[in-house]
Amino acid sequence: MRQGIAGHFNAFKVEREDGALMGPWNPWLHEPAIGKAIWDLTLAMTANAVLPDNARQIAILVVGAHYDAAYEIYAHIAVAEREGMPAERLATLVAGLKPNDLAPEESVAFDVAYALSGGGVLPEPLYALAVRTFGQHGANELIYLVGLYALVSVTLNGFNVPVPERE
Repeated sequence: MRQGIAGHFNAFKVEREDGALMGPWNPWLHEPAIGKAIWDLTLAMTANAVLPDNARQIAILVVGAHYDAAYEIYAHIAVAEREGMPAERLATLVAGLKPNDLAPEESVAFDVAYALSGGGVLPEPLYALAVRTFGQHGANELIYLVGLYALVSVTLNGFNVPVPERE
């Protein structure tokens, strides 16, 4: 897991000075069989991604903001910043609001993540728009991504995972 984390998640701090993992990984180690399954899902979602990175990060930040998952917000702000997302947009997203400067595919990613995070069935017109925008595989990925990051957010909040101090 450490090797995979180092290779895939390097835009933010994932390890304390004493070598302990930060983020969702340390809690996943409490139950190795479950943690491994979640880790495998995370890797599959990363390895087979077809959604544009900006749309992925918007969806992840919508979910993190919904759950007020501090470490998830911290980590994915760092990823989005590395990818060039403007600070104003990031501030709006983590406030749980829709930025007014989103490209059409980003807007669809926001709307799907926001609707699913609120609970209930994804409205048919929004589902159809996601399929038209991203294709069936991409729409499926977006739905799974929201579910995965809801799981990550609940894990982070359930184990009260801290955010690294600002440098």
